[in-house]
Amino acid sequence: MSPSDAAAGADGAPLVPRRASRRVGLSIQSTVLIMLLVVSLTSNVLVGLIGYNNAADSLRDAAFDRLVEVRDSREREIERLFSTLESTIVVHASGQSVVEATQAFTSAFAELDGVALTPQQLEQLEGYYDRVVGPRLATSGAEVDASTLLPPSAAGRYLQVQYTVPADSFDEALAVDDAEDGSAWSAAHAAYHDHFRTMATRLEYEDVLLLDRDGTIVYSAYKGIDLGSNVVDGPLRFTNLAAAYASAMTTSLRGEVALTDFGDYPPSLDRQAGWAVTPVSADGAIIGALAVELPIERVSRVMTADGDWTQGGLGRTGEVYLVGADSLMRSPSRVLLEDPESFAAAVTATGMAEPLASAIVENRTTVGLQPIRTPAASDALSGRSGTIIAPNYLGRETLAAYGPVDVGDLGWVVVAELDTSEAFAPVTDFTRNLVISSAVLALIVSVLSLLLARIFVRPLRALARGAQRIAAGETGVVVDAGGSDEMMSVATAFNDMSRSLQVKAELLDEQSAESERLLRALMPEPVIRRYRDGDQTIAEDHHDVTVLYADIVGFDDHSRALDSAARLDLLNELVKQFDEAAATLGVEHVRTTTKGYLASCGMTVPRVDNARRIVDFALEMQRILERFGGQWGAELHLRAGIDLGEASSGLVGRAHVVYDLWGEAVNLAFRIQSEHPETGIFVTERVSARLPSTVALSDAGVVVDGRDEVRIWRVDAAGSGVRDA
Repeated sequence: MSPSDAAAGADGAPLVPRRASRRVGLSIQSTVLIMLLVVSLTSNVLVGLIGYNNAADSLRDAAFDRLVEVRDSREREIERLFSTLESTIVVHASGQSVVEATQAFTSAFAELDGVALTPQQLEQLEGYYDRVVGPRLATSGAEVDASTLLPPSAAGRYLQVQYTVPADSFDEALAVDDAEDGSAWSAAHAAYHDHFRTMATRLEYEDVLLLDRDGTIVYSAYKGIDLGSNVVDGPLRFTNLAAAYASAMTTSLRGEVALTDFGDYPPSLDRQAGWAVTPVSADGAIIGALAVELPIERVSRVMTADGDWTQGGLGRTGEVYLVGADSLMRSPSRVLLEDPESFAAAVTATGMAEPLASAIVENRTTVGLQPIRTPAASDALSGRSGTIIAPNYLGRETLAAYGPVDVGDLGWVVVAELDTSEAFAPVTDFTRNLVISSAVLALIVSVLSLLLARIFVRPLRALARGAQRIAAGETGVVVDAGGSDEMMSVATAFNDMSRSLQVKAELLDEQSAESERLLRALMPEPVIRRYRDGDQTIAEDHHDVTVLYADIVGFDDHSRALDSAARLDLLNELVKQFDEAAATLGVEHVRTTTKGYLASCGMTVPRVDNARRIVDFALEMQRILERFGGQWGAELHLRAGIDLGEASSGLVGRAHVVYDLWGEAVNLAFRIQSEHPETGIFVTERVSARLPSTVALSDAGVVVDGRDEVRIWRVDAAGSGVRDA
């Protein structure tokens, strides 16, 4: 046979050598292991699903039954509370004491219409509205000018001077029986006030008012700023009290009560107010009206089970609350009362504006503030009762029972909720136990089959674990791959590689730490992030920032005899103490040169009191200089200029980057510091207007800013006192 014949097959086709193929398949151990695992895990999963569904259904039904019971209980209590309130106010209004008091206060109030306030009294009254009423209205979020709430009548202003202004609190005003001014109104007050005071305290009314036929509030138990005002044509004509009064006075039936929902009522300052008003009649004629401010605390106690939610059937996470027709809460939130910070975070995450969330937390109430736009509340406001599983107003998945509340025409509904995590906790425990038992069974089945294989592959697994640890960032990994020569060689090479990577990682860490330190010393954290992200132009405008530019007067004279190194050490020590004080007060150090120290407040972290913080920081700088000068025998003083307004910050330069602050406020602060001949702390009028009255200021003249003259003020070193006129 020729070589060519040997290279060909019987059919003439050339013969091609075949490669030895490796058959890929499972070992017997692996096959048995998989079969046992599949059978055991499948049976466990099926049993678990059946048990889970049955347990979930049972727990859901039980939880809904409990919530329905709580909902119905609170609904009955609220309806009973308002029914009792209406009956009580009708009984009081028909009593002889209330009738006589209405006549007496109406007549005595009319006698005071001719009494004019002295200039001192008028100033005292207006100052009370500026100092007390205005700030409280601002805290409540009401956009009301306090001066517009002054009573329109001379009698009302006179009574507020005698009774409202002198009291430091509502409770103190309630305790006064007679202002001893000799007026007929005070005589009537001494005779009848105890009756209304007892009514307010025993029945927990927020206030008790008497109104005459013209709508004038001729008596108030707590002597708020509504005393002497008018709900028909006065500053309170658009309030819910005015609506309730109008409804009550148009009825011709005794015993009718006009109810209003909770709403904004400026005289209540930072609280919502609701009213129950009924006419007062004598000899068949209506002579006025009795109005009581609804007892919001009693409503809250009913809905919160007096703060004991667990005993009230609501567990760890449940709560029940009222919702008004405007989809706002009418009772407090449990989460707010128990954990305000968690509440604020939750409502902000649902989309609530931060100012509203802050107002709710600050005032510790959700009444009239917290919106409820959940499926449960929507169904209830549509007049339906039922149960549902849906997210609540905090975004948590809950079981809810809801329904309307029959309280006059208020249109309230009640919602009782319980987190599904608590309701289904037993099912979760069951599932967890099932998973654990399945895992244990799988482990037992697997161990015997895997034991021998683990012995053979242990060295490779050790190398794999070492590689994973290195991949995860761990350094200095050393492995022992067994006793065979081949595996020892691999392990030695692996360990050499690990040591080399460790050395390189340590060098990189040192360089990274040094770079991080330098960046943090040069610029704020937000700018660092943008710089790292590769932003080429980093600049930001700030519209309400307070800027300080300060110079250490006397440092050059003291350090002139020192060499450069010693001089720099002294300056660095001073700057270090300044920076520590700045960090404590929330002030941001921008840059330091031998000619000045530039700092700001409210730039990267907005602060409503940034002006006060900067002034406190400047005062602390003075104290640091005094201590430093006393230590080194130097006469050191501070000359600092402070302005408030617009400024810009950013990175300047390309090859050599510098973080800087510039703008109108910086320029003016520098001009004040550089041009004023005296040492001290000098602020512009924009800064002085933002400082509290306890900061003592004196006129320090003017500086020229462009074509304008800017008046500046010197801050007293003590930081408190009376301002110069």
